[in-house]
Amino acid sequence: MLLSSLSTSIANVALPTLTEVFNATVQDVQWIILAYLLAITSLIVSVGRLGDMIGRRRLLLSGLLIFSTASVLCALAPNLWLLIGARILQGIGAAIMMALTMALISETVNKEKVGRAMGLLGTMSAVGTALGPTLGGALISFSGWQALFILNVPLGILAFAIIYRHFPNNSQEKQVNSVHFDKLGTLILAFTLTCYALSMTLNNSHFDQLNWALLLMATIGIGVFLWVEKGAISPLVPLSMFRNELLTSGFITSVLATTVVMTTLIVGPFYLSGVLMLSTTQVGLVMSIGPIVAALTGVPAGRIVDSIGSRKVIVIGLVSMATGSFLLSLISASSGVVGYILPLSIITMGYSLFQTSNNTQIMTAVGAEVRGVISGILNLSRNFGLITGASAMGAIFTHSIGTNNISEMLPGTITAGMQSTFVMAGVLIVIAIIMAIFLYFGKEKESNHTNVSTKG
Repeated sequence: MLLSSLSTSIANVALPTLTEVFNATVQDVQWIILAYLLAITSLIVSVGRLGDMIGRRRLLLSGLLIFSTASVLCALAPNLWLLIGARILQGIGAAIMMALTMALISETVNKEKVGRAMGLLGTMSAVGTALGPTLGGALISFSGWQALFILNVPLGILAFAIIYRHFPNNSQEKQVNSVHFDKLGTLILAFTLTCYALSMTLNNSHFDQLNWALLLMATIGIGVFLWVEKGAISPLVPLSMFRNELLTSGFITSVLATTVVMTTLIVGPFYLSGVLMLSTTQVGLVMSIGPIVAALTGVPAGRIVDSIGSRKVIVIGLVSMATGSFLLSLISASSGVVGYILPLSIITMGYSLFQTSNNTQIMTAVGAEVRGVISGILNLSRNFGLITGASAMGAIFTHSIGTNNISEMLPGTITAGMQSTFVMAGVLIVIAIIMAIFLYFGKEKESNHTNVSTKG
């Protein structure tokens, strides 16, 4: 979990350097990040399902080998496009690692300690996100940009050795039946998710005909995928699982919560630099507080979940996120840096509580035979939120300001844009709270006591 999140954030700091090294445009170099995220987004559900079929330990070890090998290829890449190709391969390995880590943890840890384990995974993800820019900057200064990727090799080997030595070799692991693996569903879903991700990330300054065409293709792809899955012998995503309202609401609330977290990362820098007049270094320090709070609260959040149950903690976490969002909607320049940090910390702490409890609730409610695909869908919902937060909420912010040109953004309009954006963020979390209350507390459900399986 640490490796996959570290590889997302550590490459960001290298973009200016790589622009000069490869004599490329900023738009071209951004594909170093985009290619990695697209590979994860498009394949994470499929590799989760494959792990259910052939064995999660075996596939996770393969994913670490792919990730480590791709890291070497990234460091040796002689030009930008080979580096981007190696990043795609690295993203495939990261998708396997992200999907199967959560599934393996929920399978091997005692049920009464799953919350703590999920909290620790959240901490590792936050540590990787927070550590990436700082560590990346130091490595580039001392060893060059290649060190960003070489770093993954010894860490990948160490992770491989630990898993090989300590995770049980499940005797039930078997070779996948290539006839029964849903290859058509895998291709359609990967195509659909890629179209959606591209529609939300290309041409960030405006949503043009290409974006609409990609979004239309993604919509059609969803319909085709559902039709194919209904007739599949061994469907990639058993549609019967979505009859379980606990799972469906868990996925939707995950998208909403992650959208708000991404909003703080997109809108925050404009407010800190354009209104509070902080330097780039100071903005980076303030923005790092969010991941630090998440890292510090992950394990305690897991202990709370194990003590009082995931249902209550889900609502507590969402209420905290709504409180922080509405506080940011009231912010002004006179609030200063502290007035920004306090609501940001409340949002981040709430998200840590929510994510830990939501993951625990879902992963303990499903049968062992679908934990891989469920973990994949959970991670996919997170990526959906990140993409939606960066695109839709970013669009609300710029629309409220009235310009995409940073030189034309005035402190007053930036503040007004931030206030409007976080009103919408608060509304999204209120919707999530209503769903959680109605679906988790409103009535007793048979599904809360019955595992979800591929048979529904």
